[in-house]
Amino acid sequence: MMSGAPAVRVSIESSCERQVQEVSLDGLETYAPPLSMSQNLAKLAQRIDFGQSSDEDEDGLERDSQQWSKPEAEEDEGMVKFQPSLWPWDSVRNNLRSALTEMCVLHDVLSVLKDKKYMALDPVSQDPSVGKTPQVFQLLSKKKSLATAAQLLLRGAEKLTKSVVENQEQRRQRDFNSELLRLRSQWKLRKVGDKILGDLSYRSAGSLFPHHGTFEVLKNTDLDLDKKIPDDYCPLNVQIPSELEGSAYIKVSIQKQSPDIGDLGTVNLFRRQAKAKPGSQMWHLKLEAAQNVLLCKEIFAQLSREAVQIKSQIPHIVVKNQIISQPFPGLQLSISLCHSTGEKKNQRASPDKSKPDDHLYVLEHNLHQLIREFHKQTLSSVVMPHPASAPFSHKRLRMAGPMAYDKAEISALQQSEGLLEKIIKQAKHIFLRSRTARTIDSLASRIEDPQIQAHWSNINDVYESSVKVLITSQGYEQICKSIQLQLNIGVEQIRVVHRDGRVIALSHQEQELQDFLLSQMSQHQVHAVQQLAKVMGWHVLSFSNHVGLGPIESIGNASAITVASPNGEYSISVRNGPESGCKVLVQFPRSQAKELPKSDVVQDAKWTHLRGPYKEVHWGRMEGRNFVYKMELLMAALTPCP
Repeated sequence: MMSGAPAVRVSIESSCERQVQEVSLDGLETYAPPLSMSQNLAKLAQRIDFGQSSDEDEDGLERDSQQWSKPEAEEDEGMVKFQPSLWPWDSVRNNLRSALTEMCVLHDVLSVLKDKKYMALDPVSQDPSVGKTPQVFQLLSKKKSLATAAQLLLRGAEKLTKSVVENQEQRRQRDFNSELLRLRSQWKLRKVGDKILGDLSYRSAGSLFPHHGTFEVLKNTDLDLDKKIPDDYCPLNVQIPSELEGSAYIKVSIQKQSPDIGDLGTVNLFRRQAKAKPGSQMWHLKLEAAQNVLLCKEIFAQLSREAVQIKSQIPHIVVKNQIISQPFPGLQLSISLCHSTGEKKNQRASPDKSKPDDHLYVLEHNLHQLIREFHKQTLSSVVMPHPASAPFSHKRLRMAGPMAYDKAEISALQQSEGLLEKIIKQAKHIFLRSRTARTIDSLASRIEDPQIQAHWSNINDVYESSVKVLITSQGYEQICKSIQLQLNIGVEQIRVVHRDGRVIALSHQEQELQDFLLSQMSQHQVHAVQQLAKVMGWHVLSFSNHVGLGPIESIGNASAITVASPNGEYSISVRNGPESGCKVLVQFPRSQAKELPKSDVVQDAKWTHLRGPYKEVHWGRMEGRNFVYKMELLMAALTPCP
């Protein structure tokens, strides 16, 4: 190309993939459509030359290979050697040619046999003497064949049995592992050697009971594979110590040597009935029963230890599995441990047979709380690190001189109540509360006028309960509200809080509470007359809760009141005592008195307007449903009409 000539653009196009079928006069080219797969196959099949032999093909291939392997390729080292491959339809053609040859031969043979000129078919004859086999050998061969078949069947049956046993063993192993997982989720387990051991004790919660409480987990192998598996079959079994087998409970009985009000009877604590819940396994029931036995033994051991160590006015008695104490004079508290193993039951407890439903769940819950607090104190007994120069304690413990604590005060600070003392205090409180309720109920059923009502509080302490006592008269509850008492029942005494704030302490004796309530009911009648006089318009002349005149009451003191009518002509004097009862006197005017003693001193007529002597009213003959209603009728009869 010359340097001065302009550049010429050359367009390079790809070769047309389609073949040109026709070119029109205007230069438009018409392309032939591409062949389909079937058309392409037919086109390739047309190129097959079925008349050429395989030898000629092979010679042709050899010639072609020799032609390609001429030394011309060696001269040109830059060219790539080309190795032609066999034609892909060559094997198909060879098979078809061999099949055609065989069919032709078969056709020729059949044609010759059909004419029967040159060839004929004869059956093969067998010599009977040669083919005959003795019967003994036949039996031996059949026996051998049967033995071989039997061995094959036996080997197959053994393999099937072995596979079934292995499947059952694997299934049992899977069931055992799943059951062991359930057991581990509920109980503490550990592996020691080839054994699986569990823990039933409360050591992790702070218990110091010396019993180890260890049980062993075993695999249940008492199963016959030939029989059907029962519904309650469990692949896991537990083995507990012999001293924890069976069932145990703590029996608490309160007995009185003399008849009294408020007998509590006998209470069985921690007694469990072996009832299987749906879905629960036998090992769970066994472990719960064993742990309950261990808990009862721990509680009773702690109670026995404290009963021996505690010094009280009346010493506690510990005999075998029974602890005897006297909370109050004439009252006996018995705590017994009943442990039954197997079918035999221990009947050495109290001779009084307890009812099946005689169960005090409140005391059982309190005992659970007490033993939990005892365990918590054991866990928290570790002394925390603190400075040696300034220990954490009360200041007076580090002082000397007259302001320091003495031995009694220091010992009082360091004292802690034991489990037995708390149970005795709770038993005292329960007995005192029951006695108070029985006393109030007996008075309410025995005395109809006035009425006594008790409202017990639902929120109480284990050592203290409260009850509100109201003394009212039927039909006059709104005006007779003077007597309202709050009884705080403690362990050994009852504190009575009056409406005005006065506090009276009563002992555990039932007679004191009964006498006090009778005295308050007597005072209520006098207070009711005072409130009724204000409503009726009468005037209160005198009032006293403790009258010093008249007969002496064996229970409390008598109370009295004197009221006058609105115009002052009549007066009523009421004296009421807890034992003597009610006495009502009415004073009339002198003008209405028929028999008056004549006096030489009083001669003026103005003294006739004074009231005359008192006359007693036959109170039992008065009409009315109660005392206040009778008094209202009496005041209404003596009130002058306007």
